[in-house]
Amino acid sequence: MSKVALVVGGGRNLGAFLCSGLAASGYKVVVADLNGQNATETAATIAEQFGAQNVMAVQANSTDEQDVARMIGAVADRFGRIDVMVYNAGVAQASRIDDFSLDAWQRSIDVNLTGYFLCARAVSKIMMKQKFGRIIQINSKSGKVGSKHNSGYSAAKFGGVGLTQSLALDLADYNITVHSLMLGNLLKSPMFQSLLPQYAKKLGIPEDQVEQTYIDKVPLKRGCDYQDVLNVLKFYASEEAGYCTGQMINITGGQVMF
Repeated sequence: MSKVALVVGGGRNLGAFLCSGLAASGYKVVVADLNGQNATETAATIAEQFGAQNVMAVQANSTDEQDVARMIGAVADRFGRIDVMVYNAGVAQASRIDDFSLDAWQRSIDVNLTGYFLCARAVSKIMMKQKFGRIIQINSKSGKVGSKHNSGYSAAKFGGVGLTQSLALDLADYNITVHSLMLGNLLKSPMFQSLLPQYAKKLGIPEDQVEQTYIDKVPLKRGCDYQDVLNVLKFYASEEAGYCTGQMINITGGQVMF
């Protein structure tokens, strides 16, 4: 029986890459996204390669309690189980603290932290009955070290670390493991690229120098790629990582080592 992986925030970019990579590894994949069209398009691409019976698209708002319950129910109705839940939904807005709006702060907490809590809580009810599960949050190095001009994002990601450890303790008796993947800079991602003007202003350099400035901070001298994330994700979703839980796994090229 194929395992079922639900990727929240799977409609495009890193999320879509993870969905495709999990499908290629033999998972039945549920592509969930706030943007239903993105979820449908990514699912259609996967269906062409791996068969429509192995993929499902769901439109859902991860910050809405009832919407999350509907999403989990729909997946359970279709596939009968959920083995892996990847929480990839996220937002970031860079601004100095004296100019950081309450709306931006609240949105960061809602999407990056509360959504993770709601999805983990809902999926845990399925996994506890199965006596098996993997919950994996896509986090950031900003969840381990503060990030200048990114107070809302960093605070939410630090919160995700505490939530991951607490979930791991809550769910250990049910053979459910919980981890956070602490990503380095996804330099080519749309999110990072959208922040180039703000980062340039923060650093006092031209926009075309921002990427190299971030690369220079990394001992392995490159940014984080989508494939780097998928490689680590597949291991911690697997049986081979069954004795690991509550971990914050760095994928930072050595920039963060604790």
